[in-house]
Amino acid sequence: MSSNDLESLNDAVIKVIGIGGGGNNAIEYMSKEYISGVNFFAVNTDAQALRKISIDKKIQIGKNITKGLGAGSNPEIGKNAAEEDKEILKSILEGSDMVFITAGMGGGTGTGASPIIAEIAKDLGILTVAIVTKPFSFEGKKRSLYANQGVLSLSKFVDSLIVIPNDKLLKTFNRGVSLLDAFSYANNILRNAIQGISELVTKPGLINVDFADIRTVMSEMGYAMIGTGSSKGENRAEEATKIAISSPLLEDVDLSGAKGVLINISANFDLKLDEFELIGNSIRKFASEEATVVIGTSLDSSMSDEIRVTIVATGIQLDKISDINIIYKNKNIFSNEKPFIQQNKNENNFKNLKNNNLTDNLEYLNIPSFLRNPID
Repeated sequence: MSSNDLESLNDAVIKVIGIGGGGNNAIEYMSKEYISGVNFFAVNTDAQALRKISIDKKIQIGKNITKGLGAGSNPEIGKNAAEEDKEILKSILEGSDMVFITAGMGGGTGTGASPIIAEIAKDLGILTVAIVTKPFSFEGKKRSLYANQGVLSLSKFVDSLIVIPNDKLLKTFNRGVSLLDAFSYANNILRNAIQGISELVTKPGLINVDFADIRTVMSEMGYAMIGTGSSKGENRAEEATKIAISSPLLEDVDLSGAKGVLINISANFDLKLDEFELIGNSIRKFASEEATVVIGTSLDSSMSDEIRVTIVATGIQLDKISDINIIYKNKNIFSNEKPFIQQNKNENNFKNLKNNNLTDNLEYLNIPSFLRNPID
């Protein structure tokens, strides 16, 4: 077997599917940041929104249903649009080893079409990871209801699910932050997640991780979350690790309950053995002895003195879930069967909401969410 044959066997095909307005904006941002070895696809019901982005591979779904005018913030229309073009969606997923799905939950296309695309990927045996956002609380109960239903539906088909609540991101900003910076911050979280996972396979490292390792960790049943940190200078390894662990998205996460932990250390070729050991030991202290821990490196000469640490925890539990909804694969988040999760008042509030008439809810405020603009 030639070296070219070996290379083709080891190269995993990774695709990122941005669905709806929010998902389209996310991959537009990521494509300009350059993530090696990843192919981007934009899926939308809104023809005008697709024309505005520079992604080469665009798929308009539901032409007969929406006439190219979008889903009108109706997830049912988004779902029907995806079902109308199932064969087209299947064709873009075929041949993939791993698929990332990104979307903003609460609108029409992203909420309705994402579970359909995830189901197609599952049927094809593709490792599927979804990274989605949830709307601000001030956007109203109706949108929150749609988002929760969309996340629950999506959780039935994906291997790992990362849910980023916009309210949690809002807490990280100082007053007066620009809207552009806020959007960039949210998009950067998505980019870090996808880059941190994919580059373990697509970039050479001192310690290589093969795709089977990624599948072992990411296919763990349960909810997942990400933390990332970077630093320069003498104590860069320690500082980057502390930043990653103290990520606002990990503040409620009990890493000791994680079933899997994926760690990517990105650095120049001058990465030192003691730095690698320090990072690994620091994170290992928080992980369960039974957890599957995969640690690898991706080396990049353009990083100069910088080191970046990305942590993805799967199958996690939360000690407190006041700001985040927990999704367990193939489980109803509102059932009482939660081996790792405490009941909380937010779930009861949501149960009550489901029984309310949606017309009594607050009108949706047309304020753009971190990862959804324009609203679909």
